[in-house]
Amino acid sequence: MSFLQNFIDFISEPSVLIGIIVLLGLIIQKKSATDIIKATLKAMVGFVIISAGAGIIVEALDPFGKMFEYGFNVTGVIPNNEVIISLALDKYGQATALVMCFGMLVNILIARFSRLKYIFLTGHHTLFMAGMITVILTESGMNGVQVLFVGAVALGLIMVLSPAICQPFMQKVTKTDQIALGHFSGAGYALAGLIGKLVGKGSKSTEEMNVPKSLSFLRDSVVSISLTMLVLYLVVAFVAGAEYVETELSAGKNFLVYAMIQALTFTAGFIVIQNGVRLVLNEIVPAFKGIATKLVPGAKPALDCPITFTYAPNAVILGFMCSFIGGIVSMFALGALNLAIIIPGVVPHFFTGATAGVFANATGGRRGVVVGSFINGILISFLPVALLPVLGGLGIQNSTFGDADFALYGIFLGNIQEFWGSWGITLVLFFAVAAIIGFSYIKRDASAVDSVADSASETTH
Repeated sequence: MSFLQNFIDFISEPSVLIGIIVLLGLIIQKKSATDIIKATLKAMVGFVIISAGAGIIVEALDPFGKMFEYGFNVTGVIPNNEVIISLALDKYGQATALVMCFGMLVNILIARFSRLKYIFLTGHHTLFMAGMITVILTESGMNGVQVLFVGAVALGLIMVLSPAICQPFMQKVTKTDQIALGHFSGAGYALAGLIGKLVGKGSKSTEEMNVPKSLSFLRDSVVSISLTMLVLYLVVAFVAGAEYVETELSAGKNFLVYAMIQALTFTAGFIVIQNGVRLVLNEIVPAFKGIATKLVPGAKPALDCPITFTYAPNAVILGFMCSFIGGIVSMFALGALNLAIIIPGVVPHFFTGATAGVFANATGGRRGVVVGSFINGILISFLPVALLPVLGGLGIQNSTFGDADFALYGIFLGNIQEFWGSWGITLVLFFAVAAIIGFSYIKRDASAVDSVADSASETTH
């Protein structure tokens, strides 16, 4: 188990995965040793920068969440992927590790032989999804080798479906088809993109701020983000009160000063992420051409959600705020319906709400961001409630998975398993993979026939 655990630690680290991909891609392209070393290290450092920025943001958001819970006196289930996966790994660690390894191989095979050319490179999310799938299959009665194979097929399938659902909107965001989104809240992002398209006709982009000349400094994302977060943190700190903040959080530091520093720390983390994204994109896109040419023709790297943040910084903040508001509204609605209360987790609402905002902005401008991100907040509040029953023993814990894809695919797998049994879910998954690959070959053959027909037509004329 020690070797397996070490291997999982190795491949679940995004910077290492990115480094391997860049290294392999450049070797395939027969680049010089100097270019290979330089690009590989820069790509790895870029992802470390992104992770560091995300860590800074998470650390800054933690006291915000605590002040909110205390100030508004709310208790319930808090969605947190890291917490729930730690419980899952404690009980199903070995099976999860094997499902993750084989699932990554299935992802590559599906990408190689189908039209869904996405290689999912967000290692920690792959681990989270592998853990959830393992828990659901095992808790519902499946065991042994079948868990490993069915889990691997389910994971590999989800690893291509999630980026595929997002790709039409990702192209609008990035203005290119070279990169994809590898973050398991794809259903929420795609829904936000669709909503933006429906409600945002004529709405200007969040990045087009028409402000008086005296306020032109607001065009600077550092300034606008800082001011927005300062207002949010100071309001929540006031609600929580000086006694609570200074006793429980700030170690005696003035509560307003503490809130202000946390708000500015959040902004610093955001700027760090922006710089890391630029560094990674500059290296991975050219290097990935080697993978696409030799191993998986036409392959696209599916990268973590912060990769979208640089394209619309204002949409990131507005999306987070609207998603969080959606979470608050949902919290009261769940209480009124006598369902499990999902406390809006600041971290999932930031990362998913921000990305939903970027997608909705690309299709529907400011109006799209407001509505699309608000709906995202509702989605990641209600779906976890439906997921709790299929998690078995883990469903009674005070946490659950926080992103839309975990809930949707988890509910699907749990209910198929319940009604059709272990062999039923096995057949459904293998049929899905066969259908994706088979459809790809049918389309390929049809394209070839059309090409021959066109050539014949041109020759005749």
